[in-house]
Amino acid sequence: MADRPAIVLVHGGSVDGSGWRAVHALLTHDGYPVAVVQNPTLSLQGDTAAAWLIVDARDGPVVLVGHPYGGAVITKAGTAPNVAALVYIAAFASDAGEAGDTLLAGFPTSVPGPPILPSKDGFLFLDRDKFPASFAGDVPADLAAFMADSQVPWGMDALGGEVTEPAWRTKPSWYLIATDDKMIPPPAQRTMSGRAGSTTVEVTGGHSLYVSQPAAVADLIKQAASAVAAPQERNSSQ
Repeated sequence: MADRPAIVLVHGGSVDGSGWRAVHALLTHDGYPVAVVQNPTLSLQGDTAAAWLIVDARDGPVVLVGHPYGGAVITKAGTAPNVAALVYIAAFASDAGEAGDTLLAGFPTSVPGPPILPSKDGFLFLDRDKFPASFAGDVPADLAAFMADSQVPWGMDALGGEVTEPAWRTKPSWYLIATDDKMIPPPAQRTMSGRAGSTTVEVTGGHSLYVSQPAAVADLIKQAASAVAAPQERNSSQ
């Protein structure tokens, strides 16, 4: 277990890190050291700094995992030297010069977009009534309602923050595609994972796979962790 990379989980916009609880439980049960970043979600730079604080506290290699907007965070924060791999969970795998809002603007217009309300005082929220169907379509109704009612204000500087040096250009990546996603269209997920050269797995499910299907999420994370740990294990046995 000491040779296993640490797993650092990064949440997206509108929610906090508590949504990772089931994934955290599965990974720690299997002996992985896990930490959860609590993004301020005020700016991409601030959220990157928050991720770096957690990553820098680890002595060995780290697997960075991001869900939706958290994908932009790990793409930027993943340039840290000890980040060994990136795992995108239905997330933004941003390229240089891209921000979350530019990616959203480029999504197919043939499907409904995320129900983001007009900004107020520099912050964004999702339409409470549309939240369960769009963000948490396969989450139990009572939990989806709670997630809608407990939204975290999402700063426009977070959604509008640009990535300058995509970590996936130099680090291996994995991508879990949600085939029924109503926030980030599956074709967009396939495009982003394809240009990043990610190892991809498709799962039938909605946007909140990390809540509704934690086993599938944990399995992909463990696949990435095993891939980056294998060279270390071989070296230690020589």
